[in-house]
This record gives sequence, structure tokens and C-alpha cells, in this order.
Amino acid sequence: MSQIIQSLKNYRFRDYNFRLIIMLLAISIIGILSVGSAEKSLQSKQIYGLIIGVVLMLVLSFIDYTVLLKLWWLIYAVNIVLLVLVLTVGEVHGGAKRWLNIGIAVQPSETAKIMLILFYAQFIMKFKDKMKEIWVILLSVALMIPPLLLIAKQPDLSTTIVVFLVLITVLFIGEIPYKYVLAVLGVAVPAAVLLFIYLLQPNQKLLDSYQQKRILAWLHPEQYELEEAYQQLNSVMAIGSGQLTGKGLNNNVVNSVKNGNFISKPQTDFIFTIIGEELGFVGSAIVIALLLGIVVECFVIAFKAKDISGRVVAGGMGALIGFQGMLNIAVATGLLPNTGLPLPFVSAGLTSMVSLYIGMGFVLNVGLQCEQKYTN
Repeated sequence: MSQIIQSLKNYRFRDYNFRLIIMLLAISIIGILSVGSAEKSLQSKQIYGLIIGVVLMLVLSFIDYTVLLKLWWLIYAVNIVLLVLVLTVGEVHGGAKRWLNIGIAVQPSETAKIMLILFYAQFIMKFKDKMKEIWVILLSVALMIPPLLLIAKQPDLSTTIVVFLVLITVLFIGEIPYKYVLAVLGVAVPAAVLLFIYLLQPNQKLLDSYQQKRILAWLHPEQYELEEAYQQLNSVMAIGSGQLTGKGLNNNVVNSVKNGNFISKPQTDFIFTIIGEELGFVGSAIVIALLLGIVVECFVIAFKAKDISGRVVAGGMGALIGFQGMLNIAVATGLLPNTGLPLPFVSAGLTSMVSLYIGMGFVLNVGLQCEQKYTN
């Protein structure tokens, strides 16, 4: 506690990153308006999520992240326990077991993204002088496997992929030697191509049939236009129909894809469809610009961080928002197969919103302390 009080005395109000906070609030407000247009009953819950998230972010932004990261093994253990509980006593919705009911429905795979970034920030800090040793690299990879398998078992392949990409980025930020990175890429790229070819085969055993059909529908949308490709084709049409300024939020336009119920889960996985149709190119560009601005700001803070753990926290959050935002928008625009990922700070989802704001609280604290490196 004394360390926390002392750290508060060292912070300067003028060093606070208000630019990042303004971007976060702006994109969240767009999300609240879009969710309200997609599903009015969820708008109040989204507002509550924003309020809770902002309060937690502000509190955490003034607590020394190095103090909290000392609980790294507890963070990892709690994360594993939550993911195990999902598979044992979790609730099933839409054929997937991803939620825990603790009075409210929470989605541990969303909190896992933040908790794993925090865990690896301290892991890399502890082994910073040994990150070039092969046993440390193997250990870091081994620790990824349990949470990734637990998330994949829900099943939630898209979140598994995002978490894997973020953790690989985190290890790269943690200064793993380039020769290992190049060696992994040299194996991973051709392996990924071969795996993709295998997944298209009729008798493949890795994916469920619905997951394989999503890939086939992406490759051959004309053959699945009334089935798996239905949503994405309608999404692309809706975004295009928004033209420059869109049809307006909460509109009653007869030819609206949303009003015709041609998109399922428009408030979550396909929220960008609502933005494209109702706010047009201008609204879509603003959302993309805000996401890009948040990602850039995270990496700027990471570059200035006082230590490697701060760099990993800020860079990891930037990677998470960047990868997840890119994948969500790519799905809505038909550039990638349907994956079912929320758009950061925009899609409906209390756990996602609060978790991301908790992560941004850590980023803001890293930013507060990185200024001191140059001024003290």
C-alpha cells in the first residue's frame, strides 16, 4: 500500500494521456449508439459497461503496474481456473460453452486476453537476461498451451487465434532473438499453407463441420449464398448501401438490411455492418481511424516505457486491439471467413468492454511512468 501511495505522489497530472482517453470514449460512444440501433434492449447494458470500465481504468491508471504485476502467477492461475470452470459449469449459447453465470453472464475468454498479457509482461521481465536461451523460449511457449487449448475447447477458434497472435507479438516485443523468430516463421508459414489445404479436405478431423463450411463459404460464396455465406454477403451489401453518410441510426428505411433481419448478431460480430449501413463511409472511416489511433498510441507508450514489462503491457494491448479490430472488420467486409469476434470498444458485450478498459488502465499507468524516465 505504501508503494501505491508513494507512486501517486510521483505522478504529474499534465503527463496523463488525455488524447488516448478521448479516443477511447469517442469509439465507445459510437459503439453504444450503434448497439442501440441494432438491439435497443442492450444499449443500457453497454452504457453500464462503459461506466464500469472507465472507473476501473481511471483507478488502475494511478496504481503502479509493477506492483500489480508481482501477482503474475496468481493472475495466470485465476485465468486457468476461470477457463476450466467454463468447460465444467459454463452456460451454452449457440452451441458454444463460453459463459459463466455469477449473477451476470461473464465470458472468461475475454478476460484471458488481458490476463495473459499481464502474465507475460512479468514473465519476460523476470527472464529478460535469459530470453535468448532456448529453455526460456520453450517454457514461454509451453505456458501458452493450456489457456489456448481451454479456449479452443469451448469451442472458440477465432479467440484462440487472436490470443496466439497477441502472445507471439508479446514475445517478439520481449526481445526474443530474431533468428528464432525467423526460424519459427520459416516453419509456420509453409505449415499454415499445408494446414489450410488440409482443412478443405472432406475427411479432415481438426475442424467441426460448421467451421469448415465457413471457410468454404468464404472461398465459394456463390455456392453457399443461402447458407454459410448468407450473412457475409448481406453484410457487404449493407455496408455498400450506406454510401457516403449512411441511412442514419435507428432508421425505418424499408430497404435496410438490418431492418429486414438479414444479419444475425448485428450487435456483436457484425456491428461494423450497422456502422457501414447507418453511418456510411464517413462513420466507418472514423471508427477505423479511432482504432488505428488507439493502437498507435499504445505502441508509442510502449516505445517510451521505463522497463520491458511496461513495453510488453502497452505493446500487447496495442496488438490485441489491432488484431481483433482488423479481423472483425475483415469478416464484415468479406475479406476473411466468418470468425465471430467482437469489435473492440464497439460490439455489445459487458465482459469485453470492461476487460479492454482494465487493460487500458495499465497502459495509461505505463504512460504516466514513462514520462518520469526523462524528467526525473
